[in-house]
Amino acid sequence: MAERRFDGFVPGRYQLDAFGAGGFRFADMSHRGSILATPSGIRIWPVTSFAQVTLASLQPVLDEAETIDFLILGIGHDIAFLPPALRDSFKAAGITVEAMATPAAARTYNVLVGEERRVAAALIAID
Repeated sequence: MAERRFDGFVPGRYQLDAFGAGGFRFADMSHRGSILATPSGIRIWPVTSFAQVTLASLQPVLDEAETIDFLILGIGHDIAFLPPALRDSFKAAGITVEAMATPAAARTYNVLVGEERRVAAALIAID
């Protein structure tokens, strides 16, 4: 089957088939850049560094808060701590946030999707 180009949003829950080289592969598609995966689907996420992670950039997760228990945040190669205001906003919505390097985040997301857990992932692309 030929791989299709990802053009912004694909509805449904999918595990990630591959990551790295600046992007991700999922649902027989590939995308160069970061992605945001929620129970409703996977969308382009216009974030390229941890400094760009804001409440506004993560709003689609909050919009689906009633279907999400965990947000896995892949922050690139480095490890950083979420600002308390960001973490508190998700806690108030009933969502636990875990930030980790993107490779670990992608693997964790796949495990949780495979277990049919209520998870979302915001993943910054890495080379």
